[in-house]
Amino acid sequence: MTGDASPAVWRATGLAWSTGAAALEWSTPGDGAPKTSPLDLGAALAFTTGADRRCTGLRRAGRRHACPTAAPLPPASRSAQCPACQTTDRADSIAADTRLHDPRPFAVYLAHHGSTVKVGITAVERGQARLLEQGALASTVISTGSLLAARRVENLLGQALGLPDRVSTSRKRAARAHPGTAAERATALLATAESVKSLSWPEGQTRTDPQIADHTTTYGLPADGLRPDAAILPPTPGSVIAGRITCRIGADLYLHTPAGLVLLDTRLLAGWSLTRAEPDSPLTAHLEALTAPEAPHSPSNQACLF
Repeated sequence: MTGDASPAVWRATGLAWSTGAAALEWSTPGDGAPKTSPLDLGAALAFTTGADRRCTGLRRAGRRHACPTAAPLPPASRSAQCPACQTTDRADSIAADTRLHDPRPFAVYLAHHGSTVKVGITAVERGQARLLEQGALASTVISTGSLLAARRVENLLGQALGLPDRVSTSRKRAARAHPGTAAERATALLATAESVKSLSWPEGQTRTDPQIADHTTTYGLPADGLRPDAAILPPTPGSVIAGRITCRIGADLYLHTPAGLVLLDTRLLAGWSLTRAEPDSPLTAHLEALTAPEAPHSPSNQACLF
């Protein structure tokens, strides 16, 4: 890992989740499988950003394919892809409904995000990785089957119950300040799952009994929540980011620093080359002061979710 301005260096591609573990993922100088560095709770994190930020290219079947032009990226962009790579990615994307031929089994899930319960789909083989990537506080699977049928179920729950299929980052972060209890989250999810039972189910998806998985322990989210003092602004060349990991949730890291509890959106790191800094290095990245959000209302078992 170097801070060289050349595109042929190791560059961060974002925070990745698998089997309950979080890691910072790196792209290789050429095409290939990404490398990872663990992001363990309590570990010291200290690095310096390199000379520039560049497109991270595409990921297909677990392999990273480099951007053909190594296009530069604006520091403030939360997307790690240039417009050309974004277009190519969406041409064969489950999220964009351009990959409906995928033969794998897919699950329909309910995810708890504080004042909001959302519906979503994920490949069964991915387990809980999709839920951890989005920072769900708790979740349950309600059916499994084909991808096309999963999309029909997702649309059905959106139309019949008003369940969203997306939740804003700001709403998710607000929920972490006052997460409530595991029992409250389970009650909200089970109530929503119960309301689903009256709906006529599309063929191709088989209903399952809800089994609640609470994810807060995996993240290291305290029972009384997290209220960061500041957030790290988009890094610039030579920014030092240092602190001790107290929580990792979704794409976010929460770091204990001399400036207090600081929020780091790791999407802002993707595309930068990063070099190791001394653990006691001062944090030089610019910060934005944050105010603690008000406690959210608990989600109901019907469509009162916004």
